[in-house]
Amino acid sequence: MSIKQEFKDFIMRGNVVDLAVGMVVGTAFSGIVKSLVDDVIMPPIGLLIGGVDFSNLFITLKDGVPAPADGYASLAAAKAAGAVTLNVGLFINSIISFLIIASAIFAVVKALSTLQSKAEAPADAPAGPSEEVLLLREIRDSLKK
Repeated sequence: MSIKQEFKDFIMRGNVVDLAVGMVVGTAFSGIVKSLVDDVIMPPIGLLIGGVDFSNLFITLKDGVPAPADGYASLAAAKAAGAVTLNVGLFINSIISFLIIASAIFAVVKALSTLQSKAEAPADAPAGPSEEVLLLREIRDSLKK
């Protein structure tokens, strides 16, 4: 068998195709979750905390050039000036995104596991004849005698 044919067989296996589809769907889902966290969840939390914008929550480790007297207005301004920053808010957003994605994956895997275990469960052994059937058999056998 040629390498070309082996590669073609490998690619056409169901597992590889399923993995590719899962990667595409996972990437799209990650984008949705990122938007959910950045645009829907974090703004109200920041408002409740006192107007904190988590996307601009950072600590300046080293000022850029020129160094402002009262700090940088935003993370973008700090980056533009070449400052070295510790981006705490972006890290918090990433943690929340991870927790949402991990929860969703856990739910999907749990559901698939449950479905698979139900499909693999052995069928119940056929029950013996009911008492009525046994009684009817006894009557039949008595009548034969």
